[in-house]
Amino acid sequence: MIGNDRNASRGGGDRDRGGDRDRGDRGDRGGAGGDDEKRGGRGFGRKKVCRFCAEKNSKVDFKDQPTLKYFVTERGKIIPRRISGNCAKHQREIATAIKRARGLALLPYNAMVG
Repeated sequence: MIGNDRNASRGGGDRDRGGDRDRGDRGDRGGAGGDDEKRGGRGFGRKKVCRFCAEKNSKVDFKDQPTLKYFVTERGKIIPRRISGNCAKHQREIATAIKRARGLALLPYNAMVG
């Protein structure tokens, strides 16, 4: 009969876990339906456009350091496409070019600290 008393061996099973307990007023947490103007929110800005798609003659090149530095933070991290505005195709090409430039010591792997 040990198999039937599973909860007894674990310290009982009739303990109140507090799932329906009142947690009190938590105030406004910034959920949907709030007024952005009174909080000073900016809302959505203009949609960023991939610079390589907009300029048909520009290509992603691992030797073009000034262009690649635009897509790398001060700490040496590659900027994600939701921030840079690149399309998926060109973001992959940029990431490959940055990694290739790092391997050839054209770009640092991380920033100089201090």
